[in-house]
Amino acid sequence: MSQARVRLGVAGAGAFGRNHLRVIAACERAELAAVYDPDVDRARAGAAEYGGAVCGSLDALAARCDAAVVAAPTTAHAETACRLLEAGLDVLVEKPMAATAEEAQRMIDTAARCDRLLQVGHLERFNPAVEAARRILRLPLFFEVHRLSVFSPRSLDVDVVADLMIHDLDLVLSMTGEEPSEVRAAGIAVLSPKPDIANVRLEFPGGCIANLTASRVSTERVRKLRFFQPRQYVSVDYSKQECLAITVDDNRQVRFEPQPVDKGEPLRRQLESFLDCIATRSRPVVDGEAGAAALRLALRIAERIAAHGDVVAARLRAASF
Repeated sequence: MSQARVRLGVAGAGAFGRNHLRVIAACERAELAAVYDPDVDRARAGAAEYGGAVCGSLDALAARCDAAVVAAPTTAHAETACRLLEAGLDVLVEKPMAATAEEAQRMIDTAARCDRLLQVGHLERFNPAVEAARRILRLPLFFEVHRLSVFSPRSLDVDVVADLMIHDLDLVLSMTGEEPSEVRAAGIAVLSPKPDIANVRLEFPGGCIANLTASRVSTERVRKLRFFQPRQYVSVDYSKQECLAITVDDNRQVRFEPQPVDKGEPLRRQLESFLDCIATRSRPVVDGEAGAAALRLALRIAERIAAHGDVVAARLRAASF
């Protein structure tokens, strides 16, 4: 007997919400049951293209669904997710999972109290090139990460760290298994009221160092992670879904070893993983605790950027700029 399809709803039909609508509509294991957005015209447009009932409220969406994706603005994540969890739905919430650490904890506590699954949409965990790199991950000692994008008016409710870099923060945290003991950061606002470009240096208790750069005002799109471990350098291109290991053997011979990558869309893989967790009631790959850890680090970085900004502003005033 075939297993019944999971009835999924999407709360938030903006740019990324529509991506979720697309992959759910194409998934044989799921039924796109409902779409909700405070902008009813936007919800109607999404439903017209991909299917699903247009709902005028979260309660109406919950009544039609077994689980939901929350793709609303970050400031609405906690309220939206908690209402759906309390209505008995499993929830996949987009990153960053909340606007504050307190809101993130409220979501975790609500999921536990309601015995529901809470997964956070850190998409790069499901990138096939990242999965290939994990298979050879041993003892990373140094990370160099670049995530550059051209400017887009979406996601301007958060800074570039919460918008873009948080993907890489989540990966570095999961690969080191530690939270950093020291955080240094600088960033500036260019085209929006919040920092659009940032550079961060993390030092971990075990001695690992991570340098990360993120920009949403670049002239090119770059998505690369590199890490060094004893006798090996590993390069990951998120966009091309390529992973290369450069290894030095006992005879000091250098081997270039492209890693096998089973390419596929990370968003689809994330959905499949969410559906697996729903079916087996197992812990998500990126659960609420992991999402909260990445958020806490992003907030620490934001504090360091603000402090650096105060120093720069004082210097500019002193120089009469």
